[in-house]
Amino acid sequence: MLRGVALLVGLVAAVPALAGEMSAEEARHFVIGKLFNYTCFEGTRGQGRILSDGSVVGSIQFQGEGAVRYARLPAGTLRVKGEAVCASLHGLPFQPCFNLERTSDKSFRGSISGLGFASCEFTKHEAHAALSHAAEHHERRHSAQPLGLRPSITADNK
Repeated sequence: MLRGVALLVGLVAAVPALAGEMSAEEARHFVIGKLFNYTCFEGTRGQGRILSDGSVVGSIQFQGEGAVRYARLPAGTLRVKGEAVCASLHGLPFQPCFNLERTSDKSFRGSISGLGFASCEFTKHEAHAALSHAAEHHERRHSAQPLGLRPSITADNK
């Protein structure tokens, strides 16, 4: 359950405008379909992409140790609620929302609202990696598993 929240924090992005907090609409325009590297406060790191249906695909290495795993969260996991970007995960008793703050033209910080210490730093990934091919395929086909990859971490939506 907490790993799902860590993954979401690690895969949420913001827009390259002036430094400061971003609106949900700005974040949506900047993040959809783009690939980001992320590193979180407790060492978790990876790479991910948020698709237009609110699903998330990417990789994650918890606390910077062990295997790097493929991860997929289903459509509707990320949603805009007013001016906030929030997550809906099956089994989580609340829907966490995120503060998104631009730190440069290619980087930003995302944190869980009310838990500023629980943050991740994101950097736009410029190279066209295998993960990006998988995410593009997923986006076009709206399938549950991009390019036949077997997810090692998944979460069901409410």
